[in-house]
Amino acid sequence: MPDRSLAGSVALVTGASGCIGAAAAHRLAHEGAAVALVARGRDRLEHVANDILSLGGRAVAVPADITEPDRADQAVQATLDRLGRLDVLVNSAAVMLLDTALHTPVKDWERMIALNVSALLYITHAAVPYLIDAAATSPRQVADLVNVSSTAGRVARPASSAYSLTRFGLAGFAESLRQELLTERVRVSVVAPGAVDPEFEGHRGAAGRQPGGTGSLRPADVADAIAWIVTREPRVAVNELLIRGAEQTW
Repeated sequence: MPDRSLAGSVALVTGASGCIGAAAAHRLAHEGAAVALVARGRDRLEHVANDILSLGGRAVAVPADITEPDRADQAVQATLDRLGRLDVLVNSAAVMLLDTALHTPVKDWERMIALNVSALLYITHAAVPYLIDAAATSPRQVADLVNVSSTAGRVARPASSAYSLTRFGLAGFAESLRQELLTERVRVSVVAPGAVDPEFEGHRGAAGRQPGGTGSLRPADVADAIAWIVTREPRVAVNELLIRGAEQTW
């Protein structure tokens, strides 16, 4: 795997055992980054890491439940200990559990808030000081924080009220953080994909049924968008990227 635009960089990808996270890790490794893979399941993480290694990339598995703030801190520290720095954070970990507010168990709402909101906040808080340092010391002269969101952060639909809460909230958090980190040369971005086939690991409900076939994105499409964002010249910041399957109407 030849070195490319991210040669010498280190990326941490959360949700790296799931389809979009794994695809993003592969794509960033292809661009030359060493990649720390973070998720709860060790076996699946090691499988993704071994795939990247077999292609000539560099990857390490960092099993962690980042819904716990101490574990999020430890995941960042493990990345630094094993790979030496941190230039790119991709917040890909998420779960989508869809049903009406009347019929949704509260535990499903709590699970989405824990992973989609709290875990993202914890890992971001732990990573930002090192991203600032990377931007100051890297030949790239920039660091990147990419948040994977959803069209559900732009268009609210029935049976997705709590999920939309987590996605709309992410948009506000990312925009405020973008402004805070401008002078530190840390770019903050949101990638908002439409329906992906296969869906995020653990997702269920109506969104998994539409649209189908050729209208859905593939995980690699989202990974390409992430790679495109983080490989722009330092003068360019892609703050938000909305991508849908060609046949998706909402």
